[in-house]
Amino acid sequence: MKDFKGKVAVITGGASGVGRAIAHLLAKEGAKVVVADIEAKALDRTVSELAALGCECMGQRADVTDATSMNSLVDAVMARFGAIHLVFANAGVGTGEAGNMWDYELNDWEWGFRVNTWGLIHSINAFLPKLVAQNEEAHFVVTGSGNGAFLMLPNTPIYTASKAAVQAITENLHYQLQASQSPVKVNALFPGPNVVNTGIFNSERNRPESLPGNPDKPDSGIHSVEDMKAIMAQYDMQLQTTEPEEVAEFAIQGIRDERFWISPMSDKARAAFVARVDSILNKTTPTVPDVL
Repeated sequence: MKDFKGKVAVITGGASGVGRAIAHLLAKEGAKVVVADIEAKALDRTVSELAALGCECMGQRADVTDATSMNSLVDAVMARFGAIHLVFANAGVGTGEAGNMWDYELNDWEWGFRVNTWGLIHSINAFLPKLVAQNEEAHFVVTGSGNGAFLMLPNTPIYTASKAAVQAITENLHYQLQASQSPVKVNALFPGPNVVNTGIFNSERNRPESLPGNPDKPDSGIHSVEDMKAIMAQYDMQLQTTEPEEVAEFAIQGIRDERFWISPMSDKARAAFVARVDSILNKTTPTVPDVL
């Protein structure tokens, strides 16, 4: 897919961060953009921004943790545009883990897996039947994370585990579509190569009332990228960051190049990944990866 003009793109988690940046870039490429998000105000703002660019677009409040909500999203897109060519399964949350894993609240595990893992499952079940039935070129792009897919970072076990599951699902989806010789392609998108400047560290703003957090749990102290920078500065370290717009650029280029792995890595992350693979192959005791 080299030309995105007139293509219909649906982006979950599309009202902020990487999703919003992808929406803006596709709008400039002439695509018809559907922004799906649970955050109503951010959704309205993003759709207004796209419309100001002259983009044919629509917004739909959608909850990836709810299968009915995702099916309604697909129905709304088909009713409006009659086809879907690009799906970005991008919605995700960080649960703000801190302290020992055995002290975590079950609600934190439930919330993280509902959004990050079940959100992908619901997206697949809602969109893939339509994409496959169209029998024309389409892309299903999954926003994963090197934290889980390539490395295990012990300070975020819930996020790591949920994203490890996401990568397993993504690869198996790719294999099944490949085996069926479907024109639908899967892309595994890994935002990077550095910490991406998004609001994922402030995911609590969208936490459902049905899964309340424990107000007395340890605070990680990290609620934004700026918090991370400040903490590292205390140790005379500088945090390298990546802007969402850069992620959008290499995501779209990765689709053009038909790359499954859209995964820029920093030198440190690559070295840590190689060390992990070596540890597995040589059966040596793993050590905590140094990636920042």
